[in-house]
Amino acid sequence: MLDFYSQFNPSPLSIKKFIDFGLNASEQKSFIFLRKELPVRLANIMKEIALLPENLLRMPSVVAVNDWYIRSFQEIIEFEKKEINHDTLNYFCDSLVKIRNRHADVVETMAQGVLELKESHDVDHQTEHSIQYFLDRFYMSRISIRMLINQHTLLFGGQLENAPGPNQSKYIGCIDPQCDIVSVIKDAYENARFLCDQYYLASPDLIINQSQHNELQQEGRINIVYVPSHLYHMLFELFKNAMRAVMEYHVSNDKYPPITVTIAKGKEDISLKMSDRGGGIARSTTEHLFKYMYSTAPQPSKSDAHTVPLAGYGYGLPISRLYARYFHGDLVLMSCEGDGTDAVIYLKALSNEANELLPIFNKTTSKFYRTMVQTGDWSNQAANVSQRTISTHYKKHQLPQESMTGAI
Repeated sequence: MLDFYSQFNPSPLSIKKFIDFGLNASEQKSFIFLRKELPVRLANIMKEIALLPENLLRMPSVVAVNDWYIRSFQEIIEFEKKEINHDTLNYFCDSLVKIRNRHADVVETMAQGVLELKESHDVDHQTEHSIQYFLDRFYMSRISIRMLINQHTLLFGGQLENAPGPNQSKYIGCIDPQCDIVSVIKDAYENARFLCDQYYLASPDLIINQSQHNELQQEGRINIVYVPSHLYHMLFELFKNAMRAVMEYHVSNDKYPPITVTIAKGKEDISLKMSDRGGGIARSTTEHLFKYMYSTAPQPSKSDAHTVPLAGYGYGLPISRLYARYFHGDLVLMSCEGDGTDAVIYLKALSNEANELLPIFNKTTSKFYRTMVQTGDWSNQAANVSQRTISTHYKKHQLPQESMTGAI
């Protein structure tokens, strides 16, 4: 069955399609779509799990994640030939909730599996390259599957009253057609500030600026058709990073420079730029920040999980970028070492252009896991200094250990 479903490509949806369906929601149509689409998305990523390096596949945490996926796939395909009636639809909805709960800790468990690999084996360039490629696709697949499950259970499972935010009655599943960007920014800031105050006994203030393309009709507050929880996730992560940078760079000062967030609405994109004065990041380090096997914060342990609230596995930035890219946006960092960092979130302004970006399993994918990383074709075998720094570490079969102020 896995081979059968993996030969099909996932069917990406746009935010507009999610909205249009939600407004005329038919539980039967959603069931017919999901009982085919969910096994396809699960099968596509499960085939890639099998291509991971043997050492990683043997790690206990990775074995656990693989088992969760196998069980969920088996439970979904049970519905393939079930008769469509009220009981089946209820059972399907309950099964989706069970699957979502089972996979609640997938990110942390897979991260633990990578840690187990680092602690027990040397990790060479090729292995890290494969893991980076896989985790981007694996976590993106997870985001998309959770999106489908959340839409169905919120629309048909009587859970809409539990939707976050003040506009819960206006939500279509987990999408807010009038998502107030400023209120999400303030929410993420306040929660990150609470952690910062706990840890550093102080925190930087927030300044919000708004601007729009001069040909657009000016509006009081800039709204977007979007999933507020996705936007919150990105902003909360960036606020944590910015606050940690500011507090540690200005540790000897009584005053801390504020964090500024600028919202700009253009014809194609809505951009959110977060600017801090936290000392910036060295160019040789910047590209590491989106790598899953690199974190500047100490690795978390169960004993100190509650004492370092602004740090973690180092997965915050790469997963935040996936949330941005999921609907064809992006997240980029631009830093001036010695001054501060700008982080920009790009979101599609038009809901019909905000299509899901999904991993597809095919022969090209398989080749990637088997092909050695190509050697450089420049005189120093790298396009810039930071890559040259990496290559010297790889010769020792070590991951980069540079210290860096201002990012997790």
